[in-house]
Amino acid sequence: MPSPARKIVLTGAPGSGKSTIGAALAARHPGTFVVVPEAATQYYRALGKRWDELDLSRRRDAQRGIFRLQIEQEDRFAAEHPDRTLLLDRGTIDGGAYWPDGPTEYWRDLGTSEAEQLLRYATVIVLETAAVIGLYDGPASNNVRFEGAKEAIENAAVLAALWSAHPRTHLVRATAELEDKIAAVERVVMDAMLAEAR
Repeated sequence: MPSPARKIVLTGAPGSGKSTIGAALAARHPGTFVVVPEAATQYYRALGKRWDELDLSRRRDAQRGIFRLQIEQEDRFAAEHPDRTLLLDRGTIDGGAYWPDGPTEYWRDLGTSEAEQLLRYATVIVLETAAVIGLYDGPASNNVRFEGAKEAIENAAVLAALWSAHPRTHLVRATAELEDKIAAVERVVMDAMLAEAR
């Protein structure tokens, strides 16, 4: 199992700002962070279809592919940037929210467990979706996004439950100004890194 010491997950439902916030932090601290892009977005863009356009069998195939891509990217970025902390746009746990038969069957299918996957990560930051404050932009910022505002809020609850067993999980609430949310995440990340260094 790769060391979790340099892996921080930014997770949350659609519209939570994962990609934007990760990019902002990496730009502000270029010698400290590198962003690992979201595997699901890459997978569905390459496939040319969204999750909701697939039948159950192909949804399972997609989640298996996303899981493999997630692991491959984490390992590759860690090897290529041994001196930096990885900011992960989602982690392996997220796939359980999209497995048609539920997360327990997801882990069984993949031959792993939730507990094993949680060990991959040092810190988890759950970002609240902007849908809760009426600022959800749907597919405007991600063309493979299929959830409406209601579905995004429902997805948020599922993801929060899936990650809740991680001992270092932090919730960052949605804000009307994106800069405020970026600053809040930055504080959590820096505090987590300081705590780990002690």
